[in-house]
Formats: sequence, structure tokens, C-alpha cells
Amino acid sequence: MAAPDAVAAVPEPTDEVLVKSVIAGQRDAFDILYERYFKRVHRFVGRRMANPADVDETVQEVFINVFNSLEGFRGEAPFAAWVFGLTRRTIANRYKRKRAETVPLGQDELEGGLELADEELGDANPLAAYERNERLERLHQAAQRLSRDQWELFRLHHLEHRSIEEIALKTDRSRDAVKSHLYRARQALLAR
Repeated sequence: MAAPDAVAAVPEPTDEVLVKSVIAGQRDAFDILYERYFKRVHRFVGRRMANPADVDETVQEVFINVFNSLEGFRGEAPFAAWVFGLTRRTIANRYKRKRAETVPLGQDELEGGLELADEELGDANPLAAYERNERLERLHQAAQRLSRDQWELFRLHHLEHRSIEEIALKTDRSRDAVKSHLYRARQALLAR
């Protein structure tokens, strides 16, 4: 008895082909893109926003923006990078719109000593908190590419704002050695 003929697998269309199809008016092509990216975009937004309702609204807004902006996709970078760049901008724009209205403090409140630490003020501004978290995430990913020595020197110089001389004294290295290690650390961070 002969085995039934195997059905040839139809290759999935690339993102670029789907984008061209959407621009040409094929609604089904956008549905495929939506299915392809929904979970990843939802996870990405969910890691940056605390309120599940805001996450869902933001994801919906992202896909509306994707659909409305498809004609602007030039294909110079992968479609996924373009989608996540648009996602970042959508999140940032939502934070800008959601800023709470502020009421100036009266003179008596100012004299009463109402002072907040910088950390507390940072959390009061959702956009600043989002941007800080984005920078920390990128910095954490970048740190993975550095040796322990390179990271220590980078941290001292760029995060703690220590001078080359201070670092040289603290690490018992010459100024030239510190500069060289910092140069190599920056090169490692720039090489993506």
C-alpha cells in the first residue's frame, strides 16, 4: 500500500510581502501581521505598564498606528524593529498624555517643608519612569558585553561621574590604562 502524497508546505509570506499586500488593500494580510506580532507587542507593553487595561488599550493603539503608518515603512530595517520602534513611541506618547494635572503649592505649604527626594519625584512622572526603565534595560543588556573590569571602569566613569585620575587611584592603574579600558568598553558597547 502506497503512502499518501505529502502535501507540500506553503512557505509563510515575509513581513515585507504582507506589508505590500496591506498597502494594496488586502485586509487578510494585516490580520496575519497582527497575529504574528500581537503576543510579542503585548508582552513588550506589559513589561512597561502596570495597569492591564492600559496595556490592552496601548496594544490596540500600537496596531492602529502600525496600520496607519504602513505606507511609511521603507524596509531599511527589519519590520519587527520598525514595529517595536512604533510601540516605544506609542507608549511614550500615552505617558505624555496621561500626565496628571498639577496644582501649585501655596506659600504656607512651601514653608511647611514639603520636600520630596528625587527618587520619589521620578516615580510621580510616568514618562520619566518609563524612560528611566528603558535606559536601565538597555544598560543591563549592554553590560553583558563587557568584562567585569570594563564594566567597573565604565560604571565609575559614566554612572558615578568619577574622573580618570580618581579611577586610576582607586583601581591602582595608570591614567593611560584607565583610558584604554574605557575606550575598549565603549567600543564593545557600540559593536552591536
